[in-house]
Amino acid sequence: MADPAGSFIWYELMTTDPDAASAFYGDVMGWQVTGGGPQAKGIEYRHIIRSDGGSAGGMLTLTDEMLAGGARPGWFGYIHTRDIDATVEAILAEGGGVMMPKTTIEVGSFALVTDPQGVPFYVMTPVPPAHDPDATSDVFSVDRPQTVRWNELVTPDDEAAVAFYGRHFGWTQEGAMPMGDLGDYRFLQANGVGIGAVMKKADFMPAAGWGFYFGVEDIDTAIAAAKAGGGNVLGEPDQIPGGEWTVHAFDPQGAFFGLVGPRRIAGQNS
Repeated sequence: MADPAGSFIWYELMTTDPDAASAFYGDVMGWQVTGGGPQAKGIEYRHIIRSDGGSAGGMLTLTDEMLAGGARPGWFGYIHTRDIDATVEAILAEGGGVMMPKTTIEVGSFALVTDPQGVPFYVMTPVPPAHDPDATSDVFSVDRPQTVRWNELVTPDDEAAVAFYGRHFGWTQEGAMPMGDLGDYRFLQANGVGIGAVMKKADFMPAAGWGFYFGVEDIDTAIAAAKAGGGNVLGEPDQIPGGEWTVHAFDPQGAFFGLVGPRRIAGQNS
């Protein structure tokens, strides 16, 4: 594929109830979830479609075996690498781990790995469609609704994490925002695009990990849909630089996610 190495090229929801998750995110995000598509043997996998017909990611049904092995509902990102074998070997050499070894299917090869702080993520060497060898992924966007708009890493060691992802994927830190006792919010760029940030895990945060913020057209409408669908919305939305608003939530199966977007309701723009 023509995506630059180091790009987020796919997002995946692991869930215990794909039907309920499909309905929930359909109401909150406006996505449609379809069955079928390339998948590994014995795995139920669904495709998440945006209202414009593009892809938003995939949905994997957690099996009893996966749950027994410690898997839990959550969102995961796939980072593009040109050579998955070399990347996995380098991650292991630096103290990372492998949660799922390389698997090869029609659309490419991927592995679920962990960074040295134990945070899981996928690496993938994709195979483009035969009819479109220059195909690119648009599951991430800095400004479009129904895509991931921000990738946020909460980690025990923010400085080490920035260095790790920089070495393996070419990311760079471009500035930081002081957050008092929480330390710096370190902004990340990949191939010249602001993709997210890294911050140190505070004691009150439940766990380290990647969090993904989905773009919505109206933050209040999305929050209302999440609450009505049985999600757990954490507090009130916070305004961020640029004027938009963000909020954190858990879906009904326990997967953590964020929302980002404007407030459209009159009188709630400030």
